[in-house]
Amino acid sequence: MIDFEPKYITFDCYGTLTNFQMGETARQLYGDKLDAAKMAEFVEFFRGYRLDEVLGAWKPYRDVVVNSIRRTCERTGVPFDEATALKIYDAVPTWGPHADVPEGLARLASKYKLVILSNAADEQIDSNVAKLGAPFHKVYTAQQAQAYKPLRKAFEYMFDQLDCNPEDVLHVSSSFRYDLMTAYDMGIKHKAFVNRAHEPLTPYYQVNEVKSLPHLAEQLGL
Repeated sequence: MIDFEPKYITFDCYGTLTNFQMGETARQLYGDKLDAAKMAEFVEFFRGYRLDEVLGAWKPYRDVVVNSIRRTCERTGVPFDEATALKIYDAVPTWGPHADVPEGLARLASKYKLVILSNAADEQIDSNVAKLGAPFHKVYTAQQAQAYKPLRKAFEYMFDQLDCNPEDVLHVSSSFRYDLMTAYDMGIKHKAFVNRAHEPLTPYYQVNEVKSLPHLAEQLGL
């Protein structure tokens, strides 16, 4: 059980709530150019370059995606075409939630104020949030913060907007790299790791591991 009553439950969106299909979409667009092993390598490079692209000064999320694909193509010898890369960016607002999310969020929203802090563009996020099927108190984007997670500036923006402190929230994410490591460093004492199997559990960062959003609701006594 999570023995804590948060002022807000704050969420990562893409990957944690929304079924983030960057790898799958890349396979659809580039799978005819590479064999299975090379395609798996392509997806891994794409994942790594996306993280690298968000670690500096803020840039539009469109540029994050396009630059990541360009660098991946250069690394793997695949011809780069910006129009193809933009198909991935354009697909993002079409993605819906993981199957467990609507039920879990509905249970959590019955008691708590829910907040999203997402590495998203403003023009994308409303479509993804609408598909989650639950009310959110606030939705903040990297575009608004002018910084992407895992940079502290993104979290600091959220806390300033909410007028609260790190110890007031329960932060929920499926990613240590983007969220939970920074949350730990910032003094967010209450953290939940939703194990979506795309990153391993890392107990050092003092998280409550949950297998789904309904499981998180159970941990909070709902």
